[in-house]
Amino acid sequence: TEDNLQVKVIGIGVPTVVDAATIVHDSMAHLLDTLEETEASGLESVPAKHLLHRTRDGSWFGTDYTMNLYRGCCHGCIYCDSRSRCYQMLHDFEDIEVKTDAPVLLEAELRRKRRPCMIATGAMSDPYLPLEAELQLTRRCLEIIGRYGFGLSVLTKSNLILRDLELLAAIHRKTKCVVQMTLTTYDESLCRVLEPGVCTTKARFDVLRAMRDHGIPTVVWLCPLLPFLNDTEENLRGILDYCVRAGVWGILTFGIGLTLREGNREYFYAALDRHFPGLKAAYRQTFGERYQVTSSHSRELMRIFRDECRKHGIVCDPDEIFRFLHTFPEEAEQLTFF
Repeated sequence: TEDNLQVKVIGIGVPTVVDAATIVHDSMAHLLDTLEETEASGLESVPAKHLLHRTRDGSWFGTDYTMNLYRGCCHGCIYCDSRSRCYQMLHDFEDIEVKTDAPVLLEAELRRKRRPCMIATGAMSDPYLPLEAELQLTRRCLEIIGRYGFGLSVLTKSNLILRDLELLAAIHRKTKCVVQMTLTTYDESLCRVLEPGVCTTKARFDVLRAMRDHGIPTVVWLCPLLPFLNDTEENLRGILDYCVRAGVWGILTFGIGLTLREGNREYFYAALDRHFPGLKAAYRQTFGERYQVTSSHSRELMRIFRDECRKHGIVCDPDEIFRFLHTFPEEAEQLTFF
């Protein structure tokens, strides 16, 4: 809620905490005034020294570099792995860190790159959180990526991305842009329970269609599918129908189920207690403390998934999809030398 959600602002010499309602509802000028007022609060400033993080081999999220403009999330998805303690987030997950210097840092780093490549955002935190509507950090970074001739891969659940549709299309015409969206739940009512703070699957389907109409390739993350909740043939076929109608290039899934570990397991079980009384006991009895929680319907649903993708010419091999995300077009690379 706006009463207890805070936003942590990261930047060189910038104080750290402002109330989320201020960012969402007030102007940027008021935000800056708020930041100045917090200087006397004694809160520690956390400098952002760089923005781009090089991936080990491009195999995960499929790009050379990733950037996270925000850290934390207010989508409230009950299954989110990013809540896990292993990521060493030192504040409540709903408190959002904001890298206010991101555009400056990005431009400085891209200026030093000798060769263009693919840059991804959205791996750990959605770049289109509600506060992005006001701050426009993502938009400013996309403008810089387009100006310097780099490629872009963006992963989101939010239809706020439609605000930047023309900018994304311009990047794709010049180099390459891939939009990735997570779809987990065809039933709109259930979707609002599992992913309460972001637009529903139907709205994300509309985003995918808009990208198709502008010639931008799309990849769907069809995960996680939760045992006893949405691991059904009806749910799977509904999502696949959306993907076919939206003309998606590829669909990623790693089996039918989810992962649970310290941090996200506790949050997930608390949500089950609130919305599905008795289901936590079923999870504990069936899966114990396993990290990999696999649906009993996984084999049959994966067969349907592969058959439908093959039937409609949709790429579903993870390695092939990650290669596609990683590959910067040669013709675009040649143009950057002129």
